[in-house]
Amino acid sequence: MPSASAYLVFVATALTLLLIPGPAVMYVVGQTIGRGRRAGVASVLGIHTGTLVHVTAAAIGISSVLVASATAFDVVKYAGAAYLVVVGVRRLLGKDDAARRGTRPSGSLRRDYRQGVVVNVLNPKTALFFLAFLPQFIDPHAHVAPQVIVLGLTFVALGLVTDSTWALVAGATAERVRRSPRFPRIERWVSGTVFVGLGVAAAATASRPRS
Repeated sequence: MPSASAYLVFVATALTLLLIPGPAVMYVVGQTIGRGRRAGVASVLGIHTGTLVHVTAAAIGISSVLVASATAFDVVKYAGAAYLVVVGVRRLLGKDDAARRGTRPSGSLRRDYRQGVVVNVLNPKTALFFLAFLPQFIDPHAHVAPQVIVLGLTFVALGLVTDSTWALVAGATAERVRRSPRFPRIERWVSGTVFVGLGVAAAATASRPRS
């Protein structure tokens, strides 16, 4: 276990980072505006399920292999970027609208959850973040893996709270504008642009210098 002082500093630092809007927040807000509050919360659960994958990988050292290999990093990076761009283009073309009209709500929520998982698992920047951030609060003289798990689970719990708050706020705002006849078109372009933008940003992530 990390020391009490290190843990408290970690919580304060993690909360500060999570409260700053980033790609995950943009994704959650875009999903909430486009699909509703429940979809936003489902996306939050998916994103942080993906975070659990990265926490587990960091604890057993797989993430270090990913970061050490420029080729592996690039493969994951471009796969995630391509996925986001494809989803964004489908939104811009309105193809997801027809799919949503023919899908039951429960199925749609499961899809939103799965999509959140895929988006975060295929984000190598999350692996980089944990490898760069967590060691600052770990006692190297104690067992490292349990400390990584404790800090990682704490980060996930804090992220669930902050990202769900963004989803609830975005949902309340969306309800006010959803009555507008222009809303479907605006939503399609906003959410599609967000996805494409996130994909481009992911593709632009600097690779590890090749030796």
